[in-house]
Amino acid sequence: MPSPDRESPGGASADPVDPRSSPTSAPTNDPERVPGVGDRLRRLVPDASRQVLAVYGDGEDSPDCTIVLYEKGDDDAWSEIGQWRGHNGRRGWTVDHHEDDLRTPVGVFTLSDAGGVLDDPDTRLPYDQGESYRVPEGWGEAHRHDFDYVIAIDYNRLRGTPPNDPTRPLGMEKGGGIWLHVDHGDGTSACVSLPESGMEYLLRTLDPDWYPVVVMGDRETLRA
Repeated sequence: MPSPDRESPGGASADPVDPRSSPTSAPTNDPERVPGVGDRLRRLVPDASRQVLAVYGDGEDSPDCTIVLYEKGDDDAWSEIGQWRGHNGRRGWTVDHHEDDLRTPVGVFTLSDAGGVLDDPDTRLPYDQGESYRVPEGWGEAHRHDFDYVIAIDYNRLRGTPPNDPTRPLGMEKGGGIWLHVDHGDGTSACVSLPESGMEYLLRTLDPDWYPVVVMGDRETLRA
């Protein structure tokens, strides 16, 4: 059983972006900008990306968030195609994440690998299914389905490996195992969680050919 920043989970890229809302609180009404995301983070979204999952944290120290999936059309305008309420780290957000700080890292990260206890729900992402994702019984009934589906957030991890690969290119002290996973109704150790229906939708919708990324942080930091 891997031991990411979870309830233990959470997972991320070897090159995390460290910058420092409702979706309608954008700095401009320009349809070619992801709502609520300011210039600093917007510049970090790859030009080739046509899918952005924006995680708008309610506050710097809040575990609550709104998760919105946007797609870029042929006219370069971003359109919302899905929205859910969910949770992030129990203590909120940080631009300097460390293992066990109970905060979710702010930044722009690719989404490249998925997995879980349940069978592949027909995702385009590489999918690693197995009992290794089942949570320990000691976590309690509320967490039993946390990792039925997971998508690795590429913070301090090797892209192209299963979400539970323990490699931490930046070192163990920088944490890792930051995942999107099924919500259990409360804050996480560092992951972002959303309803199972939302996870199924993301798994079936995210397309590696569209270079999906997550842009995440508390609303004020995202707007900066």
